[in-house]
Amino acid sequence: MTGDENRIKKLFNISVPIIQAGMVWCSGWELASAVSEAGGLGIIGAGSMYPEVLRTHIQKCKNATNKPFGVNVPLLYPDIDKVIQIIEEEQVRIVFTSAGNPGTWTSRLHDHGIKVVHVVSSVKFAKKAEQAGVDAVVAEGFEAGGHNGREETTSMVLIPLVSKAVKIPVIAAGGIASGRAMLAAEALGAEGVQIGSRFAASIESSAHQSFKQRVVNVVEGETMLTLKQLTPVRLIKNKFYEEVLKAERSGASNEALEDLLGKRRAKFGIFEGDLEEGELEIGQVAAAIDSIQPAAEILKEIWDEYLTVRKSITAAS
Repeated sequence: MTGDENRIKKLFNISVPIIQAGMVWCSGWELASAVSEAGGLGIIGAGSMYPEVLRTHIQKCKNATNKPFGVNVPLLYPDIDKVIQIIEEEQVRIVFTSAGNPGTWTSRLHDHGIKVVHVVSSVKFAKKAEQAGVDAVVAEGFEAGGHNGREETTSMVLIPLVSKAVKIPVIAAGGIASGRAMLAAEALGAEGVQIGSRFAASIESSAHQSFKQRVVNVVEGETMLTLKQLTPVRLIKNKFYEEVLKAERSGASNEALEDLLGKRRAKFGIFEGDLEEGELEIGQVAAAIDSIQPAAEILKEIWDEYLTVRKSITAAS
């Protein structure tokens, strides 16, 4: 990942192939601009924003940095037409799509000079994304926080499978929060990494301070993949999680689960800091996060560790 031949660095015109994930209620302009300024690729998460709120975040990000940044767009977003139009009008140059068919929007985005990356959780969808013409894919393993793949394929298995199956660059995601993990992803075939949980607990994250502290306090085994009947999502165990588990075990219908989930559960938990009634989305790797740091410090720490470990392994061989 260090050389000039790295396709992710070239694709996004960044100095370090570390991408900050576009997480709901965490990834506003402050976090995206901080990561981009530090040499990585910051991403604004459109999933928790009304279209005009997204426009404001894009404009503020452009004012805060002249470095490349992108927008993450869940393709099932109800106002997707308006979101795409705003991205085009504001001349955003990089879009990460997820939760939907990339073939629907990729050509149009390309026509506006926009690079498109799609998030996948299986080889099948990686191939479909490549056929749709995307510029790269994010191979996101079962360990990741938030919405996840039904197949429950781990990063260790998924990354080499996807890397072998497609010719476009692969970005690894799911369980990555350190330089050692980044080096492991490279060994498995990835040319860059996307990191969510560690940046969710950064100072610049727009998440509530109580949520960030809860992430830091997570121990091994405290996150679980649930709601697989609807859209699988990894959550920290709390009162809301127990309600979901009870409903699923009692054979609740999709409609009943949707009613339980509601439209504001993630906002309650992540943005407003309700640690019991809220939906607390975070990855398994939260168990390895022990402090709330500035985004630039996180990026530098990961990159420095990657270089150090890579050098020591090369020297040993």
